[in-house]
Amino acid sequence: MTQLKDWHTWREILQQPAIWRSWFENFDYKTARNWVDHQTFDEIWFCGAGTSAYIGDIIAAGAIGAEGPKLRAVPSTDLVAQPHAYLCKIRPLVVSFGRSGNSAETIGTLDALDALAPTAPRLNITCNGESTLSKRESQGPSLTIVLPDATHDAGFAMTSSFSTMLLTALSIFDQSQNPISAIPVISDAFEQRLASFIDIAKEQPKRVVYLGTGALGFAAREAALKTLELTAGRIPSMWETTLGFRHGPKSFVCDQTHIVLFKSPSGHCVAYENDLEAEIKAQFPNNRVTALSFAELPNINTAWLAPLALGLAQVQAATWSHNLGFNVDDPFAGKGTLSRVVSGVTLYEVTA
Repeated sequence: MTQLKDWHTWREILQQPAIWRSWFENFDYKTARNWVDHQTFDEIWFCGAGTSAYIGDIIAAGAIGAEGPKLRAVPSTDLVAQPHAYLCKIRPLVVSFGRSGNSAETIGTLDALDALAPTAPRLNITCNGESTLSKRESQGPSLTIVLPDATHDAGFAMTSSFSTMLLTALSIFDQSQNPISAIPVISDAFEQRLASFIDIAKEQPKRVVYLGTGALGFAAREAALKTLELTAGRIPSMWETTLGFRHGPKSFVCDQTHIVLFKSPSGHCVAYENDLEAEIKAQFPNNRVTALSFAELPNINTAWLAPLALGLAQVQAATWSHNLGFNVDDPFAGKGTLSRVVSGVTLYEVTA
């Protein structure tokens, strides 16, 4: 009988701290920073589809108020659909994320850049060194970062690929945080919390809500997607920001809805998070409310905490998927509706 530990996805979740430590022992993020500093651009765009797009959301939200060029999350699904709307007057530095590096939208983004911004600088971060994203040549300056093979998740859901691409990009673009000191702290915290994550996941809800502020709000978005993916929609999930939750989305909560609040380690927003936590515990006394606090990590920038928050969501989603009898590595096996690398997208020529 298949056990949870037998699935690739489960092992890929648990391996993350070891991957982060090993990768950052060798990754020369300073050279990558220097390459960025020598490029000419108006804005920095973070592009990807699905989970890869949420990486950009987390980075951009975590950089609000920071000095330097504007950081924008531009999902490749949007860019491919409306290339002329984006690539009209702005010269971007395009940072493309891709686990496989071969999805239709990844290729479509490269096609759009070739047609409308051929000399714009490109930074590609991928888990697949043999991919189109890794090997496609550009007329303009380009830099490709290939992550360790272990991050090229075999499972349907992105786990170690997501977290390692995110931390890699943060090490380049968030110069207020020293990766050499941050990565060991984050890795240790993940391992220290793992037992509690597993314990929390033992209770399987009918629905789940993930909430957060800023970068952790977009981590909540990825958390909700993990549940939808790995339970094939059997457990409905949603995400919302801390203050946005009251404006209608709270109506999603019913009996046996698990509400998970990712709490910021410090800052003005903590007061609002505390208020919401107290409110939902009072209004939904029979519902499980998990407030995941990072108060002991005040020196770690919020975006860097997203992999920790996602650790809980990944453990929950994989556990629930297994308990529901799904193939955790491919919940849609035999259905043909979703696949590990998105298929079925027709790309249309982009003309200047």
